[in-house]
Amino acid sequence: MAKTRVYYNSACPVCAAGIADQKGRMRDCAAEVEWIDVHADNARAAEIGVELEFVRERLHVVDERGGKRVGAEAFETLWGLTPEQGALARISRLPVLRTLLRWAYNGFAAVLYRWNRWNRRW
Repeated sequence: MAKTRVYYNSACPVCAAGIADQKGRMRDCAAEVEWIDVHADNARAAEIGVELEFVRERLHVVDERGGKRVGAEAFETLWGLTPEQGALARISRLPVLRTLLRWAYNGFAAVLYRWNRWNRRW
C-alpha cells in the first residue's frame, strides 16, 4: 500500500501545532502517512513540483494514488483518513461549504505566511 505524503512547514508555529494535533489523531488509524517537514529539508518540496515558498504557505498532501491536494483540500484528505474526522471530511465536500473553506483557508494561509516572514521564521 502506498503512503500518503504530507508536506508541511514546521517553522510556522500555527502550522506545527496543527500538524502535531493531526498526527495525534491519526496515530491509530490504518493509513500509512509520511510527514515531510520542508523546513527541515527544503529540497523535499521539489518532489511535488512546487516552489518551496508555496509549501511554506499551504499544506500539501499527495494521496496514495499520487493525487496532489493543496490547502483546504489537503485537510479534507487527511480528515477522510482519520476515523473520528470522517464526518468532517464529508461535510467539507459539500459544494458551498467546500468553496467557503477553500476561500477561508487561502486567506488565512496568506496572512499567516506574511506574518511568519515578517517574524523571520525562515
